[in-house]
Amino acid sequence: MKLHDFKALTFDCYGTLIDWETGMFEALKPLTSKVKRSLLRDDVLEAHARHESAQQSFTPAMKYSELLAVVCKRLAEEWGVAASFEECQTYGGSVKNWPAFPDSVEALSYLKKNFKLVILSNVDNASFAHSSKRLQVDFDAVYTAQDVGSYKPSDRNFDYMVTNLQNLGIAKSQILHTAESLFHDHSPANRHGLASCWIYRRHDQKGFGATMNPGVTPQYSFRFNSMAELVAAHRREIRG
Repeated sequence: MKLHDFKALTFDCYGTLIDWETGMFEALKPLTSKVKRSLLRDDVLEAHARHESAQQSFTPAMKYSELLAVVCKRLAEEWGVAASFEECQTYGGSVKNWPAFPDSVEALSYLKKNFKLVILSNVDNASFAHSSKRLQVDFDAVYTAQDVGSYKPSDRNFDYMVTNLQNLGIAKSQILHTAESLFHDHSPANRHGLASCWIYRRHDQKGFGATMNPGVTPQYSFRFNSMAELVAAHRREIRG
């Protein structure tokens, strides 16, 4: 199996192209600064993952910015600090400030010349519009949780993506799902028979950070520690 065997790269955005862990950690500082005990970065990220995943399960049709506001409220309760509704709403709108990884823009610019580029993300459309500007590439299709009415790892999101890509002339066998999260992306990709590429952004850190532990490690077809490594591998392939 080679990277150039595929016609489309379908991306998770947050954690893969956008550095959501840095974004959420920085945006939560007004809340975490109120906590009397010491919270490590991964303490914050892992608590966020628990509440986000639970809320997505309970309210799958809730807009992501609104869902993040609820997550902020749950975190405040867990940590025993006060958070006003306005503060929680501010956190819900923080996606627009989450930075791209340093290699994302250049990598996407290169890959656009060789693949169809598609987003499958647990986000709302307005929030993604800000991230899309940061990534500086025109995606060929964008499928959000708001479009589908559910959040990954729900099979509905992958069914929606595969069906719509077939309408664009892209078969399942031509899709390489490219993502960091084993929980949100690679496990359901396995269930759908999709080839996948693990961008292991947390390769030098312990644990799963802002994503849930997937339990059993899913299979994947390729693994790179960055988008830059993926591009380098593709360049080696086409050079022969």
